[in-house]
Amino acid sequence: MNPAHEPDELLTIGEMSRRTGVAASALRYYEDLGLVGSVRTGGNQRRYPRHMLRRVSLISVAKRLGIPLADVREAFGEVPMDSTPSHADWQRASRRWKKRLEEHRRAIERLEHELTGCIGCGCLSLKACALLNPGDALAATGAGPRRLEDVVEGEDSAGDEL
Repeated sequence: MNPAHEPDELLTIGEMSRRTGVAASALRYYEDLGLVGSVRTGGNQRRYPRHMLRRVSLISVAKRLGIPLADVREAFGEVPMDSTPSHADWQRASRRWKKRLEEHRRAIERLEHELTGCIGCGCLSLKACALLNPGDALAATGAGPRRLEDVVEGEDSAGDEL
């Protein structure tokens, strides 16, 4: 039977890496980005408070889902790093993150809808292209999938904000 862990217990970078499955180099990178925090020993070694396990685990899940680290940083914005976050701290972060995830979901749904009709000019349908992009007017706005880029950035194919 394992003894109870103290909330203020400090873990080495190796222990954090083993517990979370995240490479030590990634942990250092997350620290550079302000996503996690550590304290230093007298010998300048990193020690992570045990409560960082949850943050690192959530970062891992977010990465697997394709969520940008900047969004994770924003969601964690008010969750304290210098003390064990309370249930209320995580609830506030969860509500902010849920809102951002819902925005991502809506953007993906819009993209899915657009994909069934057009690949953003590179068109799959010359008939649809003549209606949606007469005279190849989108060519003047730049390279790439112009209509889909607008959809992903929060506008529909007519340029109206969603």
